[in-house]
Amino acid sequence: MQQSFLLAFAAMVGATIAAPKIPLRTAAGPINARQNRPCFAIGDEELPEETANIENELASVIQCDTSVQTLSGVPDVSSNGLKFSDVDFSTSGMTPLEFSLNMFTTADQFGKTLADTDLELYENALNVYLATEVGIRSVGGDLGIKVPKFFLEFQISRIQTAQGNPPEEAGQQIDHLRDKVLKNAPREDQQLLDEVTRLATVRE
Repeated sequence: MQQSFLLAFAAMVGATIAAPKIPLRTAAGPINARQNRPCFAIGDEELPEETANIENELASVIQCDTSVQTLSGVPDVSSNGLKFSDVDFSTSGMTPLEFSLNMFTTADQFGKTLADTDLELYENALNVYLATEVGIRSVGGDLGIKVPKFFLEFQISRIQTAQGNPPEEAGQQIDHLRDKVLKNAPREDQQLLDEVTRLATVRE
């Protein structure tokens, strides 16, 4: 099971390295009429301001397959065709950080440069992680999703920096996100933590 995940995402990375850039498509997701909230916000728990802002930002981007549930009963969400179930750390048989390091690899691991990585692929992966986290928080569920979410933000920051467009916001810069990953993964193997630290130094 886990190998198929890794091969699938690796294939996406490899296939998009030389592919022309396609503008990110947005499609309005189904809305819960009862609460007038996006389909992925399934509960009634009050959300932190930052999470509530993310919910609003993703409302027009995320679609839900309500026939499939993932973490904490959240529907399987998708962004530009990429489903959370395609990149779900919880079904991989690996720890969250081990999964992240194996799944969310960048183009430099395929003999290219970091800048060759398709940023949109990672943005879509982050979208489905953020939407699923909103759903989890809306029902007060377990937040083990934070390690792969922060790792995706970390990788996106690395890609943007390598492409000459480093994030200006301090909270989205490489070193800050490296620390967020490490802080939220205290029980992970030291070799995995060291690899995150090493990746933070590779910026082109």
